[in-house]
Amino acid sequence: MPKTLVSIARNGSVSDEMREVAMREGLSVEKIRDRVASGRLVILRNTVHEGVRLTAVGEGVTTKVNVNIGTSGTVVDIEMEREKARIAVKYGSDAIMDLSIGGPLDEIRRIIMKESHPLPLGTVPSYQAWIEGVKKYNGISMPSDWFIKIVERHLRDGVDFMTIHATLTRELVEKVMKSERVMPIISRGGALIAAWMLENDEDNPFRKHWDYLLELFAEYDAVVSIGDALRPGTIADQHDAFQIAELVEAARLVRSAREKGIQVIVEGPGHMTLDQVVANVKLMKSLTDGAPYYVLGPLVTDIAMGYDHIAAAIGGALAAAAGADFLCYVTPAEHLSLPNPEQVKEGLIAAKIAAHAADIVKLGVKAVRRDIEVSMLRAELQWNSLFKLSFDPEKAKNIYSQFGVNTEACNMCGQYCACLIVNKYSANRPKPSLEALLKKFNDRSYETLLENFSVP
Repeated sequence: MPKTLVSIARNGSVSDEMREVAMREGLSVEKIRDRVASGRLVILRNTVHEGVRLTAVGEGVTTKVNVNIGTSGTVVDIEMEREKARIAVKYGSDAIMDLSIGGPLDEIRRIIMKESHPLPLGTVPSYQAWIEGVKKYNGISMPSDWFIKIVERHLRDGVDFMTIHATLTRELVEKVMKSERVMPIISRGGALIAAWMLENDEDNPFRKHWDYLLELFAEYDAVVSIGDALRPGTIADQHDAFQIAELVEAARLVRSAREKGIQVIVEGPGHMTLDQVVANVKLMKSLTDGAPYYVLGPLVTDIAMGYDHIAAAIGGALAAAAGADFLCYVTPAEHLSLPNPEQVKEGLIAAKIAAHAADIVKLGVKAVRRDIEVSMLRAELQWNSLFKLSFDPEKAKNIYSQFGVNTEACNMCGQYCACLIVNKYSANRPKPSLEALLKKFNDRSYETLLENFSVP
């Protein structure tokens, strides 16, 4: 089997990829090596994807955000998908997934990969296997190895990570179809695999060819993302027997992939109430011995139509603070439509805010520096410098000037701004340095607060 980053790390060696990631994340290369060796951290890449930005996902690194784009079965506008990819790059996505199901799929995938450069690209090969298989075989009687051929095609193109719906067993499918779940299967790829199994009276093609599939991923050293076909599509179905059974099966597949030196992550919910999010993350991490966790949301309410990006950001921040590693953005169009470019931007920024809020908890001073810099600039009413540090500088500047009234402060308070008033009387006060404020933040525990508390 070819050398993979996992096998290199397990031999005690360090690769150029590990060095690059260590520098970007501000960690020792030994920590990166050890976490890659254990499977607690992966580096999204494919050996034939030239110039890809090596992106680390997992323990001890910043929470990453993924943007889903791609055509639908009813809207095929390749230029719009190009624009979405450019927006994802501009506003700081860490990865892009092409979920196209309409139009010339190979061509669209290659276009999106080019437009999303240098970000790593993910795909869901089940879609193309089904869509092209129906045409090629005049129905869904395509042989099981057809699904693997599509995976190989994506790997040859340089796809860095792929959702593989291998957790579904025939037994689970038959049981969930007879269950009282509100929505038995809401994963599109999972539904396609389930339908193929039922129609052809066979078990999951990805399970049947699992060993060969791992050999393919080893050849390109790409990342397997184990899909959650039975994730809850409503909070009414959260943490039921089917979701837990699939998570246990995902843990088995993680162990199998690790034994072969393959990088692997696990996908998670879905819809889940706030009180269940932390428990879900801890359960998944326990079952998989710390495998990187890739979550869609979670969406913490079912009634946020048009604002699902906010529901997902709430759940995503909580999940990531609890240990989830990779947030899949959700747009305002979720459950309603294919998103347009502006909705892609809104969804991405909401997810970026959630990831950053979690990183402040997980990484402390490594993540909070920008927040404190913003606060220092805000105290001095230095607007132009302030805008540059926002997630969307153009929007912040436009809102600031939206009424066309020139004022030193913003137009919420105008001349009655607290900072404006206080600064007049405190011009000579000692002002803390950024480093002093970072140290103060680092000592923010409740115990430290009590020890240092005194009435002014």
